[in-house]
Amino acid sequence: MREIRVIGDPVLRTPADPVTDFDRELRRLIDEMFQAMYAVNGVGLAGPQIGVSRRLFVYDIAGRKGHVLNPVLTVDDPEEVTDEEGCLSVPDRQTRLPIYAPVARAAGVTVEGIDRLQRPVRIKARGSLARCFQHETEHLDGKLYVDRLPRNEAREIMLRA
Repeated sequence: MREIRVIGDPVLRTPADPVTDFDRELRRLIDEMFQAMYAVNGVGLAGPQIGVSRRLFVYDIAGRKGHVLNPVLTVDDPEEVTDEEGCLSVPDRQTRLPIYAPVARAAGVTVEGIDRLQRPVRIKARGSLARCFQHETEHLDGKLYVDRLPRNEAREIMLRA
């Protein structure tokens, strides 16, 4: 099983490359991503989180499950909603569980991309699904949720991670 990379690993801070090969290896990678995500009770997982610098993520949240390759995120409703958010790649050093903090995100987004069969994907999302899409897309840009926090809160989390 693929290991979840944690903060400090350079792959998490490097923008991911587009997916260009749509082969058996890609299908296996997506299956392995779901497996790794479920093994740690996650709801979303981006390629860089398992050391694969490719623009793809998987998700299973709010009754929706799927994957998106080469996603482009558009904000439909910029009103910010603040809710607790954690990340599999930012675990507490002692408990190994994600560290949660209040994070403001756009209320509504649309993600567009393709699936593993190169079919178009377009999903409008609100609530926890919108939060997940924003979180995972930021991973593909080399960003973490702690980057959205005030400096002192981010520092406290970094000291625990």
